[in-house]
Amino acid sequence: MNNPLDTRHHAPVFGTTRTSLKPRHALITSDGFVPSMWPGATGVTAIFHITPAMGAGLTQATIRWETGGRLPLPGRPDVERFVFFTKGTATSQNQRDHMAGSYIYIPPGGSDTLAATSPAEAAIFEKRFEPLEGFETPTARTGHERDHAATPFLGNAGAMLQTLLPDDPAFDMAVNVFTYRPGATLPFVETHIMEHGMLILTGQGVYRMENDWYPVRAGDVIWMAPYCPQWFVAMGDEPASYLYYKNVNRLPVLP
Repeated sequence: MNNPLDTRHHAPVFGTTRTSLKPRHALITSDGFVPSMWPGATGVTAIFHITPAMGAGLTQATIRWETGGRLPLPGRPDVERFVFFTKGTATSQNQRDHMAGSYIYIPPGGSDTLAATSPAEAAIFEKRFEPLEGFETPTARTGHERDHAATPFLGNAGAMLQTLLPDDPAFDMAVNVFTYRPGATLPFVETHIMEHGMLILTGQGVYRMENDWYPVRAGDVIWMAPYCPQWFVAMGDEPASYLYYKNVNRLPVLP
């Protein structure tokens, strides 16, 4: 995939963009990515795609490291993080190596420093942790997407789902990888309480959000608020896949 910050590959024509921001959903495409700093980091660029400033309940960002770049993730007692590497290699403070497809779950109160041993890139999700009475706070986890078997979604072998975090009430976030063969779809238009943050990893397709239909491709970021109707079809000659976050396992809070 081309570097989305290299405008030689995607110079907009007369101010056009596929990016669309609506009150309850957004498609954010690489032609409009704007780099920011991550306080305390060195040799690192952050691109903040989804934040509470747009009405979201999570933060989703892309992190890019130069070789030797360091990203400190200090512990906060009420914040949990999930980091998924898409390019390059990096080492965490426990000297564990991470590469494309690797992930780290950092529980509330946990901390880490990620140092790149080659140019690297990752998606990071952050949210406020909601403890559940009777359950221990989850502990730190690391792994790789290949460690998780892909299962047919609702029996459809064309849409294969990998769940990267345990399906356990102690966790209030889920992060999954969904892979579709060309022509495969979500089996129905979903409308649910969970919020989504999403990164298209490979391929292309069309995503329906509410009454809008968007062509999407690798590198695009999507946000969906709770109860946003959604549907997807993979198109083209190769499978399409996306990484997505959702909040789970907690009752709605009354005002």
